[in-house]
Amino acid sequence: GYRAYNAVFAKTMPVLSPGFEIETELSIHAVDKRWRIAEVPIDYRDRPEGSESKLDTFSDGCKVLLMILSLFKDYRPLALFSWVALLFCVLGLVAGVPVVWEFAATGLVPKLPSALLAVALVFIGILSFTCGLILDTVVKGTRKQYELQVTEAYREHGRR
Repeated sequence: GYRAYNAVFAKTMPVLSPGFEIETELSIHAVDKRWRIAEVPIDYRDRPEGSESKLDTFSDGCKVLLMILSLFKDYRPLALFSWVALLFCVLGLVAGVPVVWEFAATGLVPKLPSALLAVALVFIGILSFTCGLILDTVVKGTRKQYELQVTEAYREHGRR
């Protein structure tokens, strides 16, 4: 679809996408930064006969889904890494509970590889959560800088 933005949005929007995914990036950026979005109805006409669409449904859909995942990491790292951490911790518990039961019953740990796997998976889960916390702090700092950048852009735009 067609999109129009004010000068300040255009000046402060970091375009990182190489192609079709830019629509997703622009929309998510506008929503995340609380820009006002308006839908303007237009007349829609069918494609002229004999012309071909350049879109590839499957390929472009995959690109958009990968872009959404990437932007989720960029905009909400704590949420993403918390889910990853939960997954690894649950897998660690699944691998570790039988080892703990057997140790409680016999006093032995005959499944040493399972015990090591459980510890490694839980450790990866904790590490993922820690990465999420660190990245969330970085994102909050970046948001503050962006707000200052927008304020400065409005100040400059007002001088013209």
